Amino acid sequence: MNNPLRRLGNIPVTVSALESLFPHIKRGNQKVRLLERDKQIIRLKRGLYVCNPEITGKILSTELIANHLYVPSYVSMSSALRYYGLIPETVYTKQSMTLKHSRDFDTPLGRFEYTNISREAFPVGLTSMKKEDCAFVMATPEKALCDLIANSPKVNLRYLKDAEIYLEEDIRMELEEFKQMNAEIFEEYMKVGKKAESIRTLLKLMRK
Repeated sequence: MNNPLRRLGNIPVTVSALESLFPHIKRGNQKVRLLERDKQIIRLKRGLYVCNPEITGKILSTELIANHLYVPSYVSMSSALRYYGLIPETVYTKQSMTLKHSRDFDTPLGRFEYTNISREAFPVGLTSMKKEDCAFVMATPEKALCDLIANSPKVNLRYLKDAEIYLEEDIRMELEEFKQMNAEIFEEYMKVGKKAESIRTLLKLMRK
């Protein structure tokens, strides 16, 4: 069956985009409700949907969904570090940073958490990632680590030993991998982000 939804792939879409696929049907909102009832589309939040991968043949990307669910935002903190393989634990909540107010969304595809970041710090250390047939915005490993430290209330890296324990025991990151990171991103973050002293301690450890 040539289902018009196949054209949408795995990109989250609005009600109007869904309605445009069925121009011959009046009362489009009712059609959207029927599509949701028949599990052809998945509701992410009011007015935003993604197509069932069984129909499109496209694997859903929670990173791509995270970018669209709350705009502007980028995937960061433990979610990004795990994506890069820098920490061993599975992260069940997709963590992102946003210019808007902090907010959480519980969806059929999991929980998405958004933490506010300043307009000055937002653009530091961002990269566009490509995964199969989709692209999304994610923090670089350095930015993800800075965001994680800056938004962990109990983390205060005053001494080199504090930084070592945090990396090796708290988040279980290999020191060798940490020391291969880009120092320039840490330096840039220090100027505009939170917890500048903790980031400075990280830099000292990196250059030790």
